[in-house]
Amino acid sequence: MPQYPKYTTTVIGAYSVPRWYEPLDRLVTMGQLLAEDMADAQHRVMQAAIVDQETAGIDVITGGETHRRTHNRHSPPNAMLNHFWQRIPAFQGETRPKPITKYDPNVTHPAATCRGPITASTDLGLVDEFNGVSAYAHKPVKITMTGPHFLTAVAYDECYNDPIRMMFDAAKLLHRNFMRLAEAGCKHIQIDEPYLSPPDDQEVRNAVEAINLSIEDLPEDVHVAVHVCQGNYAVGPHYDGQIGHRYFDTGRYKADLICRIECDSYLIEHDRTDSFEGLLGNKQLGVGAVDVQSSTVETAEQIAERISVHRWLAPEQTIITSTCGFNHLPRHIAYGKMRAMTEAKAILGGGSQQTRHERG
Repeated sequence: MPQYPKYTTTVIGAYSVPRWYEPLDRLVTMGQLLAEDMADAQHRVMQAAIVDQETAGIDVITGGETHRRTHNRHSPPNAMLNHFWQRIPAFQGETRPKPITKYDPNVTHPAATCRGPITASTDLGLVDEFNGVSAYAHKPVKITMTGPHFLTAVAYDECYNDPIRMMFDAAKLLHRNFMRLAEAGCKHIQIDEPYLSPPDDQEVRNAVEAINLSIEDLPEDVHVAVHVCQGNYAVGPHYDGQIGHRYFDTGRYKADLICRIECDSYLIEHDRTDSFEGLLGNKQLGVGAVDVQSSTVETAEQIAERISVHRWLAPEQTIITSTCGFNHLPRHIAYGKMRAMTEAKAILGGGSQQTRHERG
């Protein structure tokens, strides 16, 4: 089990999405620009995300998932779902609205429909993403991927009529792609599963089994993290569906079942930390001490306090991260929060980290 050094810093995945993505996408739709122009913009934003993370001193970085969306609304392309559904032949086609939160039945997600078997041979583009980010990165690169439960639980099923079998076929697809990632040299993989509170215990047990299937037999030097949150979309005039904070926070928080996932670390919201006391074993816990729902940049002292208050959690088991992705935050806010994470690491005793600017 590859453990990170104490107080390693990492981001959840998605980085700040510029507002000009959306008008650029409209120009592509109107034929005034080409799809290649949007791809070029996404590539440049990916480069900026890398620079920001490395300059801020983040230890394990991502490419910001910048190519997975063309705007930052909740409708397609959604970086966690629709982006991948569109790559899987079984899910291609028109989407249909589907309610996604018990807080408001009028808030829907454009869900894909599974019309055929999910085959393990589909290339999800993760290796290309890893190679593309690694070409510019000087820090270890993490690739994120939606887990088999979320990928299937919020879709329509017109093929299997069996949610467990559909989920396990998705797990086999992920396993194949994760093995390809490992073969390409990727040492850091993150699985995103935000929908583990609303379902009943048996559904989550099945989800845990599917996640374990997706990561079995990976090389021992690959660190696998599982990000569990309750939904952290933004609200406001720039977003579709005013869902609010933690729109999946409607059931029992099942840390006891989550800890049966045979990964190396869990990445969670900081106020859920104590749910893992006595359950963590020798795994690590990423404490999401930076709140992506707040546009205020936390001080390093605030972040350190949100972590150190959990005295049962050993420093050697502690990772510093955010509650969710930074995609709906302005770039300067996201950068400020990452700098504060790095400074909090030094306060907590994880060692100081020179930024690229300080190195000159």
